Amino acid sequence: MPLDRIAELLELSEAEAVWGYEQVAPPEVQESLGMASQRIGGGVVLSVRNDVTNYWSKALGFGFAEPVTAELIAEITAFYRDQGTKLATLQLAPAVLPVDWDAICKAEGLTPGGTWVKLARLAGLVESPRTDMRVGIAGSADAEEWWSVLLQGFGMAELGLDRMAAGLLERPGWTAYGAWDGDQMVAAAALLITGQVAEFVGAATLPSHRGKGAQSALLAARARQAAAEGVKWLSAETGKPAKGEQNPSLNNMLRTGFEIRYERQSWTWRP
Repeated sequence: MPLDRIAELLELSEAEAVWGYEQVAPPEVQESLGMASQRIGGGVVLSVRNDVTNYWSKALGFGFAEPVTAELIAEITAFYRDQGTKLATLQLAPAVLPVDWDAICKAEGLTPGGTWVKLARLAGLVESPRTDMRVGIAGSADAEEWWSVLLQGFGMAELGLDRMAAGLLERPGWTAYGAWDGDQMVAAAALLITGQVAEFVGAATLPSHRGKGAQSALLAARARQAAAEGVKWLSAETGKPAKGEQNPSLNNMLRTGFEIRYERQSWTWRP
């Protein structure tokens, strides 16, 4: 399978994951956060105008249904202007960037942001590491606690996002996982299966329980489900660590057999 085809599978599975997170918010939450979304050019464009984390307004999944052009990027930035978005992130695989990308960035005011690492591996069983925690599927009754743990793990708690993903656990293709220390959920993660790809969507552990094997166990549990459901690829992404620093999430995934497919520069837009 050519690299560009693999990149397409990875990018579109991530785009559907982000779309899913933001489509399940109750109407009153969408209104309070100023949420809006649109599918453009085969990708997704999402705006959360009142998100103080500056994380959830992003556009991704472009360059496969149609090429990335100046007109496409102008349409994306026009959407953000119309929504009153204060900051947005465009994420495009390096293989889809056109030869005139520098000129497009200058015209639209795009500046380099952080770098993400895209990882993938063929589906298969993963040895479950030793941990004293109970790891399993989080059901509907666990929905609020699951989302709360995820937000706390990412440092996004108490920022008006508490009900954003209230209905995610009932959405087709999604499975939520948790790790429990006794009766307390201390780590959370999710899996989205779309076609040939199982997207490992977000994973976080409360600061009090890091370094105890929860994330490695959650990786193994999701890999087992993906293998059982017959998907071909496992897909994940995480931030590239700064020189001299470590990203535990990246290290866990590499130990689990994921391989780095490419690095993806993010592009920041401001009005």
